[in-house]
Amino acid sequence: MLDLIRNAVEAPRERAWVSIPESGIPELVSVGLPPAGKPGTATLPPVYPEWLGDRAFAAEHGARFSYVAGEMARGIATPRMVIEAARAGCVGFYGSAGLPLAEIKSGVEEIKAALGPEARNWGANLIHSPQEPGQEKAVIDLFLSQNVSRVSASAFMRLTADIVRYTALGLSRAGDGSVQRANHVFAKVSRAEVAEAFMAPAPEKMLKDLVAEGAITPLQAELASKVPVAADITAEADSGGHTDNRPASPLFSSLCAARARTATRYGLPESSIRIGLAGGIATPQSVAAAFQMGAAYVLTGSINQSAIESGLAQAGRALLARAGPADVAMTPAADMFEQGVQVQVLKRGTLFAMRGKKFHAFYRSGASYETLPTADQKWIDDVLGEPFAAAWAATRAYIQRVNPAEAARAEEDGNKRLALVARRYLFMGAQWAREGQADRVADYQIWCGPAMGAFNEWVAGSFLEPVEARTVRQIALNLMEGAAHVTRAGQLRSMGLTVPAELFSFRPVPFE
Repeated sequence: MLDLIRNAVEAPRERAWVSIPESGIPELVSVGLPPAGKPGTATLPPVYPEWLGDRAFAAEHGARFSYVAGEMARGIATPRMVIEAARAGCVGFYGSAGLPLAEIKSGVEEIKAALGPEARNWGANLIHSPQEPGQEKAVIDLFLSQNVSRVSASAFMRLTADIVRYTALGLSRAGDGSVQRANHVFAKVSRAEVAEAFMAPAPEKMLKDLVAEGAITPLQAELASKVPVAADITAEADSGGHTDNRPASPLFSSLCAARARTATRYGLPESSIRIGLAGGIATPQSVAAAFQMGAAYVLTGSINQSAIESGLAQAGRALLARAGPADVAMTPAADMFEQGVQVQVLKRGTLFAMRGKKFHAFYRSGASYETLPTADQKWIDDVLGEPFAAAWAATRAYIQRVNPAEAARAEEDGNKRLALVARRYLFMGAQWAREGQADRVADYQIWCGPAMGAFNEWVAGSFLEPVEARTVRQIALNLMEGAAHVTRAGQLRSMGLTVPAELFSFRPVPFE
């Protein structure tokens, strides 16, 4: 029977037949062809990668698989990555957060030209930007003008008027009276209270204010009061970049409970809110586990950063390919440095995490550059690669353009100047990694979660081990195919059959 069980796992698209003899111990009697002379057998249906997850998700977004190649900010998730993910049957998000508007527009136009006007399985990233007033509105305006119909909202701690405006402007009433959604928000969250704000209809006051401003129509406001702001909620577990380091299963369960509460409070069907899982998605086992828990879709991030379509330079991708699950660390975020918000980054091969923490310790002490001991001033100049005064001059020129009030405050506050220069260093760490600046490898900021190490362990010895062979398509197809194998092994085990442990694993294979 062991050979039959192996055949059943290795061919998950084939039907399998199980009989229960008088002994009561289940037996697998056939794979593929119906058994002859075996009445009373139970048929196990095929397991297709396309069937994993919520089929309504795939249908809504025009995808073959319930799989998202997630946005990685500052263009790490390139237009090319989005295009290849969409062509592979996944949903792809452009890492537009943190890029100039002109570059975002160019990237969106590249994606549209490659995929055509009918493609729905792609979108772009909007990141909460409290340090840059007006940035969210400008990006949303660009998305609306370019007909970007799917937006992944990340790092939001509350709803903003522009997110609500984007949703509302895409709402209309169908002939049967139902509400149709043309603009889709994917809300990436790690806390139930934030999730509930996106799961609920938009607040009445916010809608009234938008109508009063002429930003939306009264009909759009009425429709927005009846549907969730975001129908797709991405549970962000222990991921690269912005993260609360939440374990996946408790977070997913928490958001499911939040969905039930919200649906009851507002009279919504729970099925109107889909919850996907991100963070730690790196192996067939993790993909299968996410779907088994009830995830509507999975989202991958860190692992795609090592793919050839990534906006990360070869040197950074090589560092990622050597990472283990423990080779990550938390360090201050460039965009929310003063608030103490942290991001998870690659630790192995760089000094970025340690240096970021030291900058934040200086800031938290209340010091300015001028009040620090000479040894600390020298350390700062060495890390910056230039005298502090030169770094401040470059920083001030930028801040005066995007936030003049903050620049004026820093002129009078040395501690604030230190913070702004530190933010520039943290920001440049990601830029150096994108550009592959050889003399700045120790300062590379590479967003990375433990999933990267798990992926490297899984692909070791396979065709996907060399970083040059990693494509977003091969990664996605292998994860989904592997998840189907693992799901079939679990299906057989749930029937009472003894399934060897090695059949719950899947080795990567190249797909044509």
